[in-house]
Amino acid sequence: MTATSKPSLLVTRAIFPEVIERLSAHFTVESNPEDTLWDRAELVRRLQGKVGAFTTGVERIDAELLAQCPDLKLCANMTVGYNNFDLDAMTAAGVLGTNAPDVLTETTADFGFALLMATARRVSESEHFLRAGHWTRWSYDMFSGAEVHGSTLGILGMGRIGQAIARRGAHGFGMKVIYHNRTPLSAALEQDCKARYVSKQELLATADHLVLVVPYSAASHHSIGAAELAQMKPTATLINIARGGIVDDAALAQALKDRVIAAAGLDVFEGEPSVHPELLQVPNVVLTPHIASATEGTRRAMASLAVDNLIGYLLNGTAVTPLNPAAIHNR
Repeated sequence: MTATSKPSLLVTRAIFPEVIERLSAHFTVESNPEDTLWDRAELVRRLQGKVGAFTTGVERIDAELLAQCPDLKLCANMTVGYNNFDLDAMTAAGVLGTNAPDVLTETTADFGFALLMATARRVSESEHFLRAGHWTRWSYDMFSGAEVHGSTLGILGMGRIGQAIARRGAHGFGMKVIYHNRTPLSAALEQDCKARYVSKQELLATADHLVLVVPYSAASHHSIGAAELAQMKPTATLINIARGGIVDDAALAQALKDRVIAAAGLDVFEGEPSVHPELLQVPNVVLTPHIASATEGTRRAMASLAVDNLIGYLLNGTAVTPLNPAAIHNR
């Protein structure tokens, strides 16, 4: 790179045109307007000579890749999740990772509650029934669902999104809110959310509607499996807007088939975009393709924060939302 040339960036997936325009003012940008899903070898090839990458949460950045991309300094996810980053390997290689928290909190909480409502009130199941032409008359028990108002809302993982869901349930629907987290919230936050800390065992046994908002890690892998599902009420619903892998999808499909729990609503899946085939066969599940943050305003805000991180760090040495600031000292 000459004294007057711009540093090079890779944008790994199709994104809003104004994102490319904004980055192009400062960098030489290789983009992917066709939204091609590159395999691992192609991603490594395209990262050669790049100092930064705009990533979308699915590109695995680990020691093997980093060893082949010595110029890389920053990977900026436009998502709040970052389980695609091996942060230890990135820190050792002096590569900073950033994410996009806060800007999607309220939108994701909206969707989480929408999924809860659709699951509790059997919206997808009844729509399929109607579309198939089976609705010929009214009956007193047709698609009777679960109460939402006044019921017990359980939340596993009480970060920003969990708290936003708690406020919607407590203040909007008069729900009793219980939660389990690695550490309890402050008394002030608990009061704001009208939430009570309980053990995981009590959470499973007591919740009428259990919402998962815990980050994915090796420790949280299959946090909800056959044993946990068996502890839930047979009338309970399970909502996962966290990450695929938090739930054992095979165990959940069997539990839904056997009516161990009443229903589930899932926005995330193990091995997505593949979905466990048994989940596609049970009627008592609402399935959506990882769209909890999918409003135009929120997705633009997420992308803009990733751009802020790229410009801030690569040009001025300061990232807005660094995940592993120790990497800066290892560069």
